[in-house]
Amino acid sequence: MDGTNGDIAVDQYHRYLEDIDLMHSLGVNSYRFSISWARILPRGRFGDINPPGIDYYNKLIDTLLCKGIQPFVTLIHYDIPQELEDRYGAWLSPLVQEDFGYFADVCFKAFGDRVKYWVTFNEPNVAVIHGYRSGDFPPSRCSELFGNCTNGDSETEPFITAHNIILSHATAVNLYRTKYQKQQGGSIGIVMNAIWFEPISNSSADKLAAERAQSFFLNWFLDPIIYGKYPVEMHKILGPILPVFSKNDQKKLQKGLDFIGINHYTSLYVKDCTFSTCEPGMGGSKTEGFGLRTGQKDGILIGESTAMEWFYVYPQGMEKIVTYLKDRYNNIPMFITENGYGEENNPSSTIRDFLYDVKRVNFTSGYLDALATAMRKGAEVRGYFAWSLLDNFEWTYGYTKRFGLYHIDYATQKRSPKLSATWYKQFIAKHKAVKILTFENYQEYSQ
Repeated sequence: MDGTNGDIAVDQYHRYLEDIDLMHSLGVNSYRFSISWARILPRGRFGDINPPGIDYYNKLIDTLLCKGIQPFVTLIHYDIPQELEDRYGAWLSPLVQEDFGYFADVCFKAFGDRVKYWVTFNEPNVAVIHGYRSGDFPPSRCSELFGNCTNGDSETEPFITAHNIILSHATAVNLYRTKYQKQQGGSIGIVMNAIWFEPISNSSADKLAAERAQSFFLNWFLDPIIYGKYPVEMHKILGPILPVFSKNDQKKLQKGLDFIGINHYTSLYVKDCTFSTCEPGMGGSKTEGFGLRTGQKDGILIGESTAMEWFYVYPQGMEKIVTYLKDRYNNIPMFITENGYGEENNPSSTIRDFLYDVKRVNFTSGYLDALATAMRKGAEVRGYFAWSLLDNFEWTYGYTKRFGLYHIDYATQKRSPKLSATWYKQFIAKHKAVKILTFENYQEYSQ
């Protein structure tokens, strides 16, 4: 929206040593980053592996480990080599499953001796909805009522691409399970964007609408990966629009995952509606589950608004979404893979204004408290990652929003700690897990 691009962004490609020192100073014991598919395989399986790309990630991984920081690696975070889009339409074709498997194999082979946490996809639900329904993310495909694109079909293509992504995930997991996991000793999962959908009233219609909202947003991917089939609500409403898993597909899906990653920021109200009473793109179409999603009820916001039009501060949503996933998916281990607060990059703000980020501190504190409540109630949560270490290039928002614990002067690339960085460092020090020395692990400890 500001006419910028991500060519330099925060230049971590050249400044990773400095940034890892910042992580180490905070006391974090893991760093979540994503591999650029095109940096490793510029032409997918139709070209050669790019050695400088492999070298860069090797240096990053080795430096992290030298500082006692575990790499937590995502294979794809929205981007895909242009070659695959040009050849066969990328996620619209089942051919992409072979390409993604090839890419995963290259990464497991090159980095898996040191990487113990693998994520196949980051937020495939966001990539599909924005890339193939509303069209405001690449490859910008959509149809009338949902967006203004030159190509696409918002009613069918999201389900085709989601199907191919789910099976691509299964391809990578099967490969890891059969070829690498036993020897390398790691685990593999997927990361989903997770919004808590609150019924706008206590009526059964609105409660069912909120459940449909989850099924058409989150369970759309997790149900097939964990249970081998799409949610019942989707089958009932979509009928033949929804692709079918073959027996061979279902066999692949039996490998599932080892953990679920949750990117959680906000919550929304949901109201039951039909096509005639709802707005497509806001939950009101058949392909969205007929549930109007809104941030307010009776003129009152669900929580404090932020710089993002979709983002409201509602800490209790963290406890509710984690508990929901615990109950629906038999308490499979979870990681909070993203959670953070976005501020407007107001040109009239001073550096002091940015560094004194009290709202981010309050946000993080409130959401961590809610997460702790869910954990005390039995949720198997293994870790938490703040979004983000640094202010950065925020996709279509460009440099208009700031999420970092560290402020970036984009002209000089200078990193400056905000109040939230100091608070987070103190929080980690206070709550750091300590391994209890018992008779059973004494020999391991002494060796």
